Amino acid sequence: MAQSYSSSVNYFESVNKVVYEGKDSTNPLAFKYYNSQEVIGGKTMKEHLRFSIAYWHTFTADGTDVFGAATMQRPWDHYKGMDLAKARVDAAFEMFEKLDAPFFAFHDRDVAPEGSTLKETNQNLDIIVGMIKEYMRNSNVKLLWNTANMFTNPRFVHGAATSCNADVFAYAAAQVKKGLETAKELGAENYVFWGGREGYETLLNTDLKLELDNLARFMHMAVDYAKEIGYTGQFLIEPKPKEPTTHQYDTDAATTIAFLKQYGLDNHFKLNLEANHATLAGHTFEHELRMARVHGLLGSVDANQGDPLLGWDTDEFPTDLYSTTLAMYEILQNGGLGSGGLNFDAKVRRSSFEPDDLIYSHVAGMDAFARGLRVAHKLIEDRVFDDVIQHRYRSFTEGIGLEITEGRANFHTLEQYALNNKAIKNESGRQERLKAILNQYILEV
Repeated sequence: MAQSYSSSVNYFESVNKVVYEGKDSTNPLAFKYYNSQEVIGGKTMKEHLRFSIAYWHTFTADGTDVFGAATMQRPWDHYKGMDLAKARVDAAFEMFEKLDAPFFAFHDRDVAPEGSTLKETNQNLDIIVGMIKEYMRNSNVKLLWNTANMFTNPRFVHGAATSCNADVFAYAAAQVKKGLETAKELGAENYVFWGGREGYETLLNTDLKLELDNLARFMHMAVDYAKEIGYTGQFLIEPKPKEPTTHQYDTDAATTIAFLKQYGLDNHFKLNLEANHATLAGHTFEHELRMARVHGLLGSVDANQGDPLLGWDTDEFPTDLYSTTLAMYEILQNGGLGSGGLNFDAKVRRSSFEPDDLIYSHVAGMDAFARGLRVAHKLIEDRVFDDVIQHRYRSFTEGIGLEITEGRANFHTLEQYALNNKAIKNESGRQERLKAILNQYILEV
C-alpha cells in the first residue's frame, strides 16, 4: 500500500552541503576545481558556468532500458501519483541546496503526472508548479528553462507539431500554451523546444514540406502567444539527428539554423546544444558550438557526453577535460551564454543506482567544466589559437586577399592575378603541435 505523503523527509541525509576543498582533497563529496566565488576574467565561476540540474534524469529516471527493468533505488519511490510528484519536488530542492546549484530545468510531465483529460493534467501541473514556486521563493534557485514532453504519450506516435493528425497538432499547441504560462509564472529564463518525434521514419508516407511548414507555423504561434502574455524569456531549439525517429528535422546546428532563417524565426530563437547530440550527428561538440556562435545563435548547453563505442544517446555525465575545455573556449569567445546555462542533461549509469550517486555525478561534471573554464580562459588570455589563426589567414588582410574579402575582386581580376602570380606556396597547419600545446595547458593550468 502506498505511503501517505510527508514533506518532512530528508532524502540525502548522508550528504552535507558540497563545498570547494581544492584539487588535493580526497573527499568525493567536495569540489576539487569548482570554486563558485573564484573570479576568472571579471566574473565568478558561478556566473560563468550557470549550472543547472535536469529534473528528468535526476528525479524521474529509474534505470529502465530496452534490455532490462528499473534499477534505481530512490527513497521517494514508495509514493504514488501526485504524492510521488510532491516528494520529488522536496528531493529536488534539497539536492539543489546541497550542490548550491543556481538553476534547474524540467519537462512538464517530469514534475506532474498526466490525468485522464487535458484539464485534469493541467490541474495536476498547477498544484506542483505552485509547490515549486513556493520553494523558489525561499531559495536562490531559478528555473533555467522548461519545456513540453510531446514524445512519451502514444498520442505523439507520429510527432507533435509535425503529426499527420491535426487533432494532435491542436493538443500539442494547448500543451505548449500551458508550458509558456508556466514559464512566465516561474520566471523561466528560457523556453526550450526539443522535437522528440518531430521527424520521419520513412519518406514513403511523409509529406515533408507540409510537416516542416507546420512546425514553423507552430513556432510562430508560440512566439505570438509569448508576446500576448508578456513572457520575455529566450526561445531555444535543441538539435538532434536521430532517435527516436530515423531522421529528426533539427538534425544539427547548421540544419536548424537554416530552418530558422528559412521561416523567419532566427530573430526569436537561439540554439540549445547538447554534446551527445553533436556526436550522434557526426560532429564534435565544439563544432556545433562554433557553428551556432558564428551565426550569433548560441543560447544554452545541455552538458553531457556520449560513449564513443556506442552509437546511441547515452547521456553520460561530462568528465572529458578536452571536451569541456574546448566547449568553454567557444562559450567564452561567445561572451558567455547570456540567459542560458550548462544544464546537466545527463544520467547516472544504470549500475550507479544508489541515491548518493546523483551527488557524485554532479560533482564530477561541475568540476570538469570548472577545469575547462580555467584552461579555456588561459588559452584566450594568451592568444594561443587566436594568433595562430590570425597568422594562418594573413594573406586575406592585404593585396589580392583583401580585395576578395572587401568584395572588390571578380573572376576576371582573379584570373589575371593567377596568370601573373608566382608559384603558390602553402604553409603547414601544424595540427600536432597545436594539440601538444593544448595538452600542456590542460595539464599545467
